[in-house]
Amino acid sequence: MNRVIAISNQKGGVGKTTTAINLSACLAEKGKNVLVIDMDPQGNTTSGLGIDRENARHTSYQILLEEISIKEAITPSVVERLAVVPSERGLVGAEVELTGKQNKEYILKNEVDKIREKYDFIIIDCPPSLNILTVNAMTTADTILVPIQCEYYALEGLSELMYTIELVKERLNPKLEIEGVVFTMYDARTCLSLQVVENVKDNLHQNIYKSIIPRNVRLAEAPSHGLPINIYEPKSTGAEGYRSLAEEVIERGNE
Repeated sequence: MNRVIAISNQKGGVGKTTTAINLSACLAEKGKNVLVIDMDPQGNTTSGLGIDRENARHTSYQILLEEISIKEAITPSVVERLAVVPSERGLVGAEVELTGKQNKEYILKNEVDKIREKYDFIIIDCPPSLNILTVNAMTTADTILVPIQCEYYALEGLSELMYTIELVKERLNPKLEIEGVVFTMYDARTCLSLQVVENVKDNLHQNIYKSIIPRNVRLAEAPSHGLPINIYEPKSTGAEGYRSLAEEVIERGNE
């Protein structure tokens, strides 16, 4: 059964893009056919998978403007079995350009529906804000995966995200569910990381993945080389963390 998973958290710096890059690469490593759609104007997922976003001919921006079909935008990545729909800076203005357009919340969904049978997983990297790009992603997705950084303000902004998901579910995509929460940037040396994990488990009644992504230097370096962690440093703790998460995501789909 193929699945569309949007990775979202409106709080920046929580490992959202790192998760999009490395979860998708680890799913591909496990033999799954994966498509990543980069909906973040910063385009870090695009470049983190070895694609030069400055020279990308077709992008998610053009799909939203209905200038091209999604098939035209699909680009091979540095990872076997993993393709990407690149992002570009023009996405910043998408909100304004789509003003007044009918059914603008469904543009991405209508395109993804044409190709979703070809992929086991379609991963959508959302921008760190709640706008028309995020709404398009949530309308397209079956589930939302929420990365949470192990820090003091971890729960901040989460209630707004949950509210938005409920709103989208109510008005646009009744099948939308929370895929689960994954902890990122975990530092085993600090009591704070442990406290945050316990606090979130006590306060958030959602599926929480057992896999915890550690704070890892190699994980931070990998995107600047245009490689996911499982290729850049396959034996690192970061690679192991994302392989473990990929296994859990696959298992959850089999339940």
